[in-house]
Formats: sequence, C-alpha cells, structure tokens
Amino acid sequence: MKTIAIVGTFDSKGSEFEYLKNAIEAQGLKTLTIHTGVFEPTVEVDISNEEVVKSIGENMAEIAAKKDRAIATEVLSRATEKFIPQLYEEGKFHGIISLGGSGGTSIVTPGMRALPIGVPKIMVSTVAAGDVSVYVGSSDIFMYPSIVDVAGLNSISTKIFTNAAHAIAGMVKFENTQEVEEKPLIAASMFGVTTPCVNMAREYLEKQGYEVLIFHATGRGGKAMENLIASGHIKGVLDITTTEWCDELVGGNMAGGPNRLEAAGANNVPQVVSTGALDMVNFGAIDTVPSKFKGRNFYKHNPTVTLMRTTVEENRELGKIIAEKLNKAKSPTVLMLPLKGVSMLDAEGQPFYGPEEDEMLFNTLRENIDRDVVELIEMDNNINDEEFALTAAKKLIEIMNK
Repeated sequence: MKTIAIVGTFDSKGSEFEYLKNAIEAQGLKTLTIHTGVFEPTVEVDISNEEVVKSIGENMAEIAAKKDRAIATEVLSRATEKFIPQLYEEGKFHGIISLGGSGGTSIVTPGMRALPIGVPKIMVSTVAAGDVSVYVGSSDIFMYPSIVDVAGLNSISTKIFTNAAHAIAGMVKFENTQEVEEKPLIAASMFGVTTPCVNMAREYLEKQGYEVLIFHATGRGGKAMENLIASGHIKGVLDITTTEWCDELVGGNMAGGPNRLEAAGANNVPQVVSTGALDMVNFGAIDTVPSKFKGRNFYKHNPTVTLMRTTVEENRELGKIIAEKLNKAKSPTVLMLPLKGVSMLDAEGQPFYGPEEDEMLFNTLRENIDRDVVELIEMDNNINDEEFALTAAKKLIEIMNK
C-alpha cells in the first residue's frame, strides 16, 4: 500500500491535518505524519519536529526557547529541505501534501522542491493565488489556493481539504506506468519568437534518435532547465533562446537568475548556444511598465505581455555577460550568431528590427569569446531560418559524438 507524507505545523493546525489524514486514508492509502511546528503537536504524529531538526544538527527545545518566529521558520525550512528527500530515498512515502499560511508554506516547500520531478506534491496555501515562484522555484509543486485561512474546519475549508486529499490520492494511485523508450535527452530553450527554429531543430534531433525537452524561456523555465542539466540527466543542450539575460540585466519579469548559462559548461554537457530573443525585455500589461522606460520601443505581444526592444548599450552588456559565462565552460561549447536577426520581431520590416543593436551584440561577443574554449559560427540567416536551425541541431550531435 502506498503512503502519503503529511507535513506541517501539527501544533497550530492539528485538527486540520487530522481531517486531511482521515480523508487520505479513506482512499485506501497509508499516511506518514511529520511535525514541522515549533511546539508540541495537538494530535499524535509519526515523526516529531525534534527528529526533523536533528537532521541538520539543531535542537528543537533550544529553538523554541528563543521565542523567535523568524529563526524557527528558517531552521525548520532548512531541516525539511534535508530531511524530506532522505525519507523519500528510504522509500517511506510516494507523495507529499501540506496545509499552511505563509509560514507553513515557507517551511515545507523547500523539502518539496528537493524531491525529484514527478513525485506528487501538493501545497494547500493561503498564498497560492499570488506570485508563488519563491515557493515553487523550478519544481513541480502543485500550489492549491486554500480560499479561506487554514484555521479551523468549516464548510469551505473541509471541501478544499477533501479535494486536496483526493487529488494527492489520485496522483499516487494512478501514476504513469506507460513504457517509454529511453533515448538520450537534449534540453532546448524556446520562446514564442524563436519557436520555428527550435521546432525544426527538435524534429531533426528526434529523427536521429534523441528526446528533446523544451523549456520556455520565462525565467522559471530557464532555471528548471539549468537544474535538470546539473542533475546529470541531460546529454546535450540546444540553448537557442538566451533572452532571460535581457530581463536579468534590464529588470524585466522573466529573469532566469545570475547562474543562467552555467550548468552545461560546469557539468561537462556539450552545448550549442545562440542569441535568441536578446532583442527584448518582458513586462506585464502596458500600464505596468516602469515609467523610467518611457519613450522606448514597445510591442504589445498580448494584453498581459509587453515587450521592449533592447538598446545598443544593453546589447553591449549582454554580449559581455554571455561571453563571460561561455568562457568558463568545461564542455564542448559552440556559439552561433544569426546575422539577420535574433527573433521573429528582429527581422527586416518587423517592429524590433535593429541592425545597430545586433551588430553591437555580435561584435561584443566576437571580441570577448575565448576561441580556445568556444567555437564561434556566424550565419547569414535569421534565427528562424531552416538552415540555421538544422545547422544548430547537426552541430550539437557532432560535439556530443566527440
């Protein structure tokens, strides 16, 4: 019989977790209750908070004596991050669920994030309707809005808790058992404006016997790709779309973090990199764009996404950053430059067509790339031309075979 781990603050929300436990067990599953609150639980649990914090060398009594919520939350979140994946590796549970406010969510989600992708994870939370990137990171946690506060059992909360119990039970009971032929995995980055390129490359690679995992370059997508590369599952990287560095540099809302473009080089994974969508910074609806950018070249992608053309100076900085990242590579690395445009919008006659901006980007890369580390290929194409896409795919196969 499979087991669901129920993790949370059993001192302040004992009755709520007891209700969840009963709802899960009613589905024919076992439960493993893990206390991550500061004080004594109000119901019986299987694993105490003392055992949880002991995993990182801390003492629960000492933490409680400080009467400092911030310190306790920080220690418990670090402890769950280490303790929860250890339990999973030992085969103690097959899915995990929790209930909480911002504090409980902050304590448990680090442990959920540390679990492998595919392990069922549900966080019923009061903060689930807002920006949950800080809790989810690049994992596959299902954030379920609690609607009402996780405080007591009422006609709304019991319905939410029951639905969540049934959801985690279904995830665990009906896991994917379909046999899939294992093929070498390739990670590829894509944006709407580089979709033709990546799709043509993907189709070619799949015909050659590879499985291509495509990551949408939305910040979280880039982080997820970097994490998966670092995990050792990826055999090659087709990083066509490096646009997340525009948002990281300029202040858009799809930044991939300061470590973007590092994982492949650091983990000896062959990579073909290009300059896809370095012509744009991403913002929300047009009225959310910061006033300091007034007068810039904007393109309304849809009602909730506004794109801003990068400047000559921004492209100089982007070139320096990308060169710096690629020069650190310990793996075979190729940089491909599409001299007739880095996206659909950066083609002649399109809103972001910018020969001066692109030339600055390309010249900066030419000047700063270490040719002993990075092979530079320049093509007289737009990034979405078939010739460019197929050359990138074939080059990746070539360096992987070496």
